[in-house]
Amino acid sequence: MPVLNRIAEFQPEIAAWRRDFHAHPEVLFDVHRTAGIVADKLRAFGCDEVVTGIGRTGVVGIIQGRSQGTRTIGLRADMDALPMTEKTGLPHASTQAGKMHACGHDGHTAMLLGAAKYLAETRNFDGRVALIFQPAEEGGGGGKVMIDDGLLDTFDIAEVYGMHNWPGMAVGTFGIRAGGIMAATDRFYIDIIGRGGHAARPQVTIDPIIVAAQMVTALQTIVSRNLDPLDSAVLSVTMVEAGEADNVISRTAKITGTVRTLDGNVQDFIEARLNEFVPQFAQSFGAEATVRYARGYPVTVNAPEQTAFAAAVARDIVGASQVDDDAAPSMGGEDFSFMLNERPGAYIFLGNGDSTELHTDTYDFNDEAIPVGVSYWVRLVEKALPLG
Repeated sequence: MPVLNRIAEFQPEIAAWRRDFHAHPEVLFDVHRTAGIVADKLRAFGCDEVVTGIGRTGVVGIIQGRSQGTRTIGLRADMDALPMTEKTGLPHASTQAGKMHACGHDGHTAMLLGAAKYLAETRNFDGRVALIFQPAEEGGGGGKVMIDDGLLDTFDIAEVYGMHNWPGMAVGTFGIRAGGIMAATDRFYIDIIGRGGHAARPQVTIDPIIVAAQMVTALQTIVSRNLDPLDSAVLSVTMVEAGEADNVISRTAKITGTVRTLDGNVQDFIEARLNEFVPQFAQSFGAEATVRYARGYPVTVNAPEQTAFAAAVARDIVGASQVDDDAAPSMGGEDFSFMLNERPGAYIFLGNGDSTELHTDTYDFNDEAIPVGVSYWVRLVEKALPLG
């Protein structure tokens, strides 16, 4: 079953929605305009129920199939943008200073709306579909907030599915894998305490900058020398802060960074190793150091059965050769992980062509991917909830 003709016909309409969202980006939970448009369109399409305010600004649309089956599956799209300045120069570029759809959530929202329009018209399925439009994926944990607000239980959602555009993959292709597909996103904060003094008399100080400089390098051995090379992990130092004047050796220094892992046991090991290693390393210089480890989004883990099903749906749309069911995982994070921790499901990558990378100021969602993504959503519902 290739791209659906009816969906291809209203691709320009969906693209227009997408470009409007792109021109009016909103961040975190402050997605009132976007959520309002989504809710209005869902009502206009004839959804059986439209609920707003779940997870503060999330929207859920319910469509009942032709027969009154009670099984419900959830399809999720994220709505929020990033706090960055766009430099694409496109006609539909951001009109909001310091805000930009640099991750394609405008495309995700538009594609799920396109699926909603088609499904509300045809209803060629038995059961219910919950169309989940989520705020605050970019650092706000909106997926968890929607869950805490009763999303999954209120609508009795049995399975959940997500999709993300992927630059560098050709339009008309999909990538998916069972198990960890997106990484856990943790942060660490190290405070080093030495003994400050005059920069001309370093011998009477304990210089925390020297400790920090040596520690940045030594921290890399946690991954390179403490972990099995077959275990995926990233430990990146992203900020080092110290000092206020060029003739003063500071008393303190700070190191901040991120840890990305695809396995909970690896995540536990790195946290424990940091807590053990950092104080001992500082002590070897006569300094003190403490670590605060903050867990962020968990690993996005695709359930095997639902992953195989999603891959089969994708093959129906684009052909077997265009679907990689053993795609390389990403060390980026995704708060759809919270939903997959609560319900079985699968998260799939959709080819975005040769666009610039996600989270860059020249990125734009590729509208040519819209018919492929919408057809995937529709076919997934019709196969998961077949008539009869």
